[in-house]
Amino acid sequence: MTADLFTPLTLAETEIPNRVMVSPMCQYSCEDRDGLATDWHFQHLASRAVGGAGVVMTEATAVEPRGRISPEDLGIWSDEHADALAETTAFVRDQGSVPAIQLAHAGRKASTSRPWEGHDPLQPGDGGWEVVGPTDEPYPYEADAPPTSAMTTEDIADVRESFADAARRARDAGFEIAEVHAAHGYLLHEFLSPVTNTREDEYGGDFEGRVRFPLEVIEAVREVWPSDLPVFVRISATDWLPDRESWTVEQSIRFADRAAAAGADLIDVSCGGVHPDQEVPSAGPGYQIRYGRQLREGVESDVAIGAVGGITTPEQADSLVRNGRADLAIVGREHLRDPYFTLHAAQQLDREDAVEVPPQYRRAF
Repeated sequence: MTADLFTPLTLAETEIPNRVMVSPMCQYSCEDRDGLATDWHFQHLASRAVGGAGVVMTEATAVEPRGRISPEDLGIWSDEHADALAETTAFVRDQGSVPAIQLAHAGRKASTSRPWEGHDPLQPGDGGWEVVGPTDEPYPYEADAPPTSAMTTEDIADVRESFADAARRARDAGFEIAEVHAAHGYLLHEFLSPVTNTREDEYGGDFEGRVRFPLEVIEAVREVWPSDLPVFVRISATDWLPDRESWTVEQSIRFADRAAAAGADLIDVSCGGVHPDQEVPSAGPGYQIRYGRQLREGVESDVAIGAVGGITTPEQADSLVRNGRADLAIVGREHLRDPYFTLHAAQQLDREDAVEVPPQYRRAF
């Protein structure tokens, strides 16, 4: 029987009620620059659960303070951070959605101002901090980057443990999916890509060296995450840098199989972010979806695939699943425009029976 957008999906032993996921989208809204969730974060995530999405995922949530993109980013490096998210996960779960968290470290792209404040690099004396990466080469901003240090093997071990600790706290907070962020030019992607990883030790060089740290992080998260709950991994399928040695779809396919062996249940396929010279194809409807299809066709494991990038209509999302190009339609900006995307999709696709409208809102549906 052909699956559609409203066919439940079981990963590990967790049933996701439909194939719509709210993509992780940074809100840059921690009021005191302390990484603690606020009423804004509750509203943002809770409203999408009321809107019927099968999975509601947090923004990139830093596993340590220097892993934030901006000072206002969400974090989960202490029990206090987990406690601040517990009410949100309980509400999301009560609406029938699966609460999920993206565990992240921004690496050399950390310490910037918010997008509406310029998204410029911040120096330590201006509210920023020293950042880390595979090497001491900074991200090539137009302005001066914050001080960048090459990670030692001890640093790598510490960050790996920070991911594991964050996963433990996330479970205590009630999350049921943990996603490891290895995309968009942030720390784990920086280790994957030959553009940014020119190390000469066991964590650099050839493909095996470059994938070592990201795979260790996936394994560390999987080890502490309950076996009946899924682990996702977000990757950039390509660096979009065709004229230089870079991370490619072919390498992503190899990595996806390795990630599945390390414990990943789903690969969340995005693109780009490692260098400003990237050549982004026209950002029209579904402009990244083909990369998810390529992974679907290329991976040898039975790991699930999530597709993201320019999904704006119910028909588009439904066709992804019906045609077998992806198991999960990951919807970002359309959820900002319409928190009730999934409820509206059920109407438009004549599947009102598949999603329960909250009784408080039924007179509108």
